[in-house]
Amino acid sequence: MKIAVCIKQVPDSWAEKKMLNGYLDRVNVDAVLNDLDEYAIEEALKIAEAHGGNEEGGPNTVTVISMGPERATEAIRKALSMGANAAILITDPALAGADALATTKVLAGAITKGGFDLVICGTESTDARMSVVPAMIAERLNWAQLTFASAVSVDPAAKKVTITRVTESGVDEMFGEFPAVISVVEKINEPRYPSFKGIMAAKKKTIENMDLSALDITVENAWSAVIDASPRPPRAAGVTVTDDGTAADQLVSYLVEKKLI
Repeated sequence: MKIAVCIKQVPDSWAEKKMLNGYLDRVNVDAVLNDLDEYAIEEALKIAEAHGGNEEGGPNTVTVISMGPERATEAIRKALSMGANAAILITDPALAGADALATTKVLAGAITKGGFDLVICGTESTDARMSVVPAMIAERLNWAQLTFASAVSVDPAAKKVTITRVTESGVDEMFGEFPAVISVVEKINEPRYPSFKGIMAAKKKTIENMDLSALDITVENAWSAVIDASPRPPRAAGVTVTDDGTAADQLVSYLVEKKLI
């Protein structure tokens, strides 16, 4: 099996968010591999290991694909140190400010060029939280889409994949045939920590750099754009009610004032 994992480098969610010219500053902030993408990488490795492994010369390969600036190699190296075999980084000046439509067009182009059987993605990125990219990739490729997976079972011989799907509506079992796009939730596994051997091996692995011309595609101006962004205003202090015999009345008055009752 040829398995691709779509990953993204994002601003560290624990770092202070700063604005630059009305936009989130992505340059002068620590950047990390998107949290949920680690679960996608882990699941791809587990699938490969369950069906003959992904060692060199083995029956399976795991390739990570990312779109972003050159700096995204930092996130890619972590994925490689976890055990991925290879990586593709798509970077092009025309992709600056790309929205989900443009992003999925580019990722779908790279996936098509690579001839993959399965694509695994994290459900969402911590900097956008839209949860639309996996489904949009599947739509562009006209592949089966199996989203919000908390468990994945693959039968390579039958070219079939089955998932347990978890949403607010409940738990369902879904299946599809290769090729397919799967998005995973964090309940699916526990991502491994890169070993020292894996970290050293990652330094020797090649990252294939591609631009739009290599994919033979063009990207129009983004269909959507961020007009402005600003930090969330600080929360107002709460109200302390001292029970001097009138606490109930004070509480009711407060709820009425806030139009909660």
